Amino acid sequence: MNFKLLTLLLFFSFFNSFAQTNYIFEIDSLISNKYPRTFNGVVLITKNGKTQYSRAYGFKNIHNQTPLKPDDQFEIMSNTKQITSVLLLKEAEKEKVDLQSPIRKYLPNLTQSWADVVTVHQLLNHTHGIQDLEKPLLFTPGSDFKYGNLSNILLGKIIENVAHQTYTQLAENLFHQLGMNDTFCYSNENRRKLVVGHTVRNNVFSSVDESFIDDENLPADGVVTTAKDLSIWNNQLHKSKILNSQTYQLMTTSSAMSQHDVFGKDKMGYGYNIRIVNDQNVQYFGHTGLGDGFASLNIYIPKNDVSIIVLENQMNENSELYYYFETEIKNIILKSELVGKF
Repeated sequence: MNFKLLTLLLFFSFFNSFAQTNYIFEIDSLISNKYPRTFNGVVLITKNGKTQYSRAYGFKNIHNQTPLKPDDQFEIMSNTKQITSVLLLKEAEKEKVDLQSPIRKYLPNLTQSWADVVTVHQLLNHTHGIQDLEKPLLFTPGSDFKYGNLSNILLGKIIENVAHQTYTQLAENLFHQLGMNDTFCYSNENRRKLVVGHTVRNNVFSSVDESFIDDENLPADGVVTTAKDLSIWNNQLHKSKILNSQTYQLMTTSSAMSQHDVFGKDKMGYGYNIRIVNDQNVQYFGHTGLGDGFASLNIYIPKNDVSIIVLENQMNENSELYYYFETEIKNIILKSELVGKF
């Protein structure tokens, strides 16, 4: 073979190999840099169901310095809401719930007049206008978007009323069916391998000793899981293995508009507790979770069958740093060959 041709082939082989693994070096470099804040958590990137990147950094508990492991369990906070949507939609598939019906049909104990106007659909996409059970609506249902926990608390009650089981029973039965063996609903008596959450101020960690999760807000914030189990969830949900294709389309079709800094400065689509994002010319589904000393990001890119999962057992007191690493890791992957950028 011609020497120059061989050299050229070796160069392109090296470049291609470097390009394919460059995101690994970039994420490692990002996390090893303690400025502007320290990363403490787990990162998992998968493609076609296979692990491309898996790392655990930092500690389960800052006081005893026990190192984190990739299979440790984290509170995922608002990423719980996506699971609540699925549980509700499974009841809709059984024709136990009509998404366009007023919520009083399923919550007859509500005394507020708006219970005759707000629909289940509007709870799912946060266009209900409910600010407090004892206050008037913020806006006419369906006319605006206001994110919060109350809608999912009400969804949880609807699910229990029509299924005649507790939210925990229904959720954990689903997790078992999906093979998500390290996923469960939080309770004070059931912590398993749940790591300790931390608040952080100027890179000083303080443990969160009392969780705010209780039976009431469980459908909004209460699921505990691992990065691996979340990747199983993505694979099952987004390939219509949990919901039928028609119901899945309802869930993942934009029915509202919302802005979140992790996903960009402009308003983007919002479905049933899931964001429908076009970011750097890549379309994907995603959501965040924050609270109790935890932060989480779950993204699924359907075109490339890529999951980006970041779980942290820390919550920075500086709101500008809430999702610093989540955003940067997301940006690295969106520019990588995993989504066809090379």
